[in-house]
Amino acid sequence: MDKRFAVMDLGTNTFHLLIAEGNINDFREIVHEHIAVKLGEGGINKDIILRAAFERGINTMKDFTRQIRDNKVQQIRAIATSALRNASNGKDFIREVKKETGIEIEVVDGEREATFIYEGVKAAGLLTPESSLIMDIGGGSVEFIICNDKNLVWKQSFEIGAARLMEKFHHADPIPPAAIEALELYLEHALSDLFKAVKDTNIYNLIGSSGAFETFAELAAFKRSDVFDLKKIKNYVFDYEELLDVTDRLLLSTHAEREANPLIIPVRVDMIVVASLITRYILQKLAINHVALCTYSLKEGVLAGMMG
Repeated sequence: MDKRFAVMDLGTNTFHLLIAEGNINDFREIVHEHIAVKLGEGGINKDIILRAAFERGINTMKDFTRQIRDNKVQQIRAIATSALRNASNGKDFIREVKKETGIEIEVVDGEREATFIYEGVKAAGLLTPESSLIMDIGGGSVEFIICNDKNLVWKQSFEIGAARLMEKFHHADPIPPAAIEALELYLEHALSDLFKAVKDTNIYNLIGSSGAFETFAELAAFKRSDVFDLKKIKNYVFDYEELLDVTDRLLLSTHAEREANPLIIPVRVDMIVVASLITRYILQKLAINHVALCTYSLKEGVLAGMMG
């Protein structure tokens, strides 16, 4: 049997478990799970993990540990990002996980997180000699990476993830024009470092790394009656107008309408609205009209390093 690897991506909204064997260019998935832990629920902007979320996280880590044991994994990495690196009780959570499961969680800073995302997108084969802007919209943070198929040119993590923005701006459905205007004004200031970085770079395309972009792709494909299976693809290129239409419909939707849509997973039912707004804002601000989804992200980037 080939050596088996397990990567856990412990995000603000979702905990992911990927168990795989082989090499990064041709690996076989044994387990690929994502659990809506919602670690940041109710406390994301107060930098605390509330008790119910804390317990959901611990229980999920116990289940992941069981699956890792049952599948005879030989090498393990557990990577924690925004919620755990910022929460006042994040270290308590890490200690509890170690005590209950034996797993050592690595808390990475935003720069390291962005590097893993780049390595994941690179492994998917989507990068070209032209400059791309990768955007990874998480619950706690958003990573931006300027790169090509040879080099990572610039990277930065911004603590403006979908859970944070939703708590600040999305209080009514459909989201009111005044809230959209306030959010865009906030992004104008929060992302000033990004705008400086791209000033002298000709960005060919925006690559959305997994997350909300998977939902955008599924909604777009469904409207065209395309057969679409996220588990079987690494990349998906959007028609620009099609993507704008998808985000338009999401911005005009109610919670009930999104909740009733089987293509929108429960953890994204509300956060997809602010994710749509960030995406549209970046496309329009930077005048980018080529957009793609990459289904690989942080966990595949970590896996690439483990598999050598």
